[in-house]
Amino acid sequence: MAEPAPANPLSLFEFWPGSIFYTPIVLYWIAMGFRYGDFSVPSAANPRIETGGLCGESKSGILDLAGAEAKKWIAPYTVMTLARGARSEDTKIALAAMDAAGLHFPVVVKPDIGCNGTGVKLVRDRLVLSEVLASFPDNVRLMIQKLVDAPVEAGLFYVRHPDEPTGRITSITYKEVPVLYGDGSSTIEMLVRRNPRTSLLPDIYLPRLAGRLDKVPAAGEPVQLVFTGNHCKGSIFRNGCADATPELTHRLDTLIKDIPDFYFGRIDVKAASIGELRHGRGFSIIEINGVGSEATHIWDSRTTLLEAYRTQFYHYRQTFRIGAANRKRGWKTCGALTMLRYWRKQRRLLASYPLND
Repeated sequence: MAEPAPANPLSLFEFWPGSIFYTPIVLYWIAMGFRYGDFSVPSAANPRIETGGLCGESKSGILDLAGAEAKKWIAPYTVMTLARGARSEDTKIALAAMDAAGLHFPVVVKPDIGCNGTGVKLVRDRLVLSEVLASFPDNVRLMIQKLVDAPVEAGLFYVRHPDEPTGRITSITYKEVPVLYGDGSSTIEMLVRRNPRTSLLPDIYLPRLAGRLDKVPAAGEPVQLVFTGNHCKGSIFRNGCADATPELTHRLDTLIKDIPDFYFGRIDVKAASIGELRHGRGFSIIEINGVGSEATHIWDSRTTLLEAYRTQFYHYRQTFRIGAANRKRGWKTCGALTMLRYWRKQRRLLASYPLND
């Protein structure tokens, strides 16, 4: 199961700028592209998904591919597109979509094309729903999903080659939402600035707590700092790779095989407990990510830089191997220009979304 919290609040590279940490990975991708004669080979690793899930893909579109068995394990969801111009009917349209899908408050609203939890909002009632919808720009497609109120959130990384009968779990990450506790005299801002970890990352936490920073929580009162389970948005990641049991591997392999031609990606789940997850039961799938996803256990603060790069290179090598195998089977790659177009579209959308909860 997940290891105890480390003594060091941050690893050496945990919050390096992306331009520094990912430069060796980009160079590795370029080298692999030359080797395979196509920089977009990974887009064929999950050939039924836009760019293979590298960027710009529809979250609901991936979930829509699931067969009857896999759908039983996916948290219920619906989608809507915000109006262009006149936005007065957005809330009514959203409520009708929720009603048709059997969804009730609380729900999670997230962009259908997104990354790293940007724009993800917890919505507990109609008033908040209206406010959240109004915070997005026109003509954006949103997912509305049931809130899975389970204590354990995990990312399970799945890899299967087209010629292999079974897949394997190559990474498990437990995602912990940071919680501080009041002392009856300190403001929330003071608590953030005193904590060994959060004091090193004020630019991540303080903007999300705007309007609450001067509040003084009672002694022992918990203060949850973020909602979304994303590392770059402030969640704490723990290495749970030791929990890739045969039972969990078999369960995940069965479910993912019910998604046509899906071979590589991270499945984000919420579970009743780590014990239940290890037995391959008691969890719900909240999101499925393709070749653009990471084996996020590398963001555990105990991970060394060498281990992180070894993990990254291994997984990107698998995307090229799987994509090349699918290309031989007749699937097409999307091409570097299409890949760039989808990346630019995603980047433009992310810049327009509100701050996540």
